[in-house]
Amino acid sequence: MLTDPISDMLTRVRNAVMARHERVVMPASRLKRAVAEILVSEGYVSSVGADVGEEGRETIVMVLKYGRDRQPAIEGIRRVSRPGRRVYVGVDKITKVRSGLGISVLSTSRGVLSDRQARSLGVGGELLCEVW
Repeated sequence: MLTDPISDMLTRVRNAVMARHERVVMPASRLKRAVAEILVSEGYVSSVGADVGEEGRETIVMVLKYGRDRQPAIEGIRRVSRPGRRVYVGVDKITKVRSGLGISVLSTSRGVLSDRQARSLGVGGELLCEVW
């Protein structure tokens, strides 16, 4: 049993990008799917789909995005809030990742949002991860 499924998701994506894989498959959950949809909407991942994997369990299939010379769209991905140390930020404390070249993913009262969406809606929340 995993104690931190979001960290597992980010590690799978990080490893797949480093190995230049086309797709990454992981167990599904609503929170993971919401984070994956943010990555698609921000342009870091090509697409996200669902599939029924082993033993009839639902999985998430993410198609990774690469540029010229197989340079990955995701240069780095980092978990911020962990089960042992939760990090909450107000709307005025949401910092820009890599001077605006990256994004933060937050879990807010309005759902899972990118930092730009959270600022425009004026909400803060738990800072899940940063992607650049």
